[in-house]
Amino acid sequence: VQLQASGGGLVQAGGSLRLSCAASGRTFNNYAMGWFRQAPGKEREFVAVVDGTGARTYYADLLQGRFTISRDNAKNTVHLQGSSLKPEDTAVYYCVARVGWGADYASRQADQYDHWGQGTLVTVSS
Repeated sequence: VQLQASGGGLVQAGGSLRLSCAASGRTFNNYAMGWFRQAPGKEREFVAVVDGTGARTYYADLLQGRFTISRDNAKNTVHLQGSSLKPEDTAVYYCVARVGWGADYASRQADQYDHWGQGTLVTVSS
């Protein structure tokens, strides 16, 4: 599967942003889909993941409540909605995919994902 992320840009602190990731292929619902991010000078970190059905979602503990992940299996698309954004949310956000339909495949570990998009930059100004 190939992933194409979009929706990044500049947003003021306190604002919101919606990222999208379009996936190629016919078996989109057989993939767990997630988002990771990497801020300048920092390690890559998990943001959120949704299982193939869309029923199970998991978030990084510190980000839960401000980010929402969702998917539209009819459109082969996954979204990440961020609100009340902070300057520390500034990062390149990567869409990821992993073969596996159930919740067990909705991993928080980056090394479990073998498909990565090109990343989209989100900059939150103070």
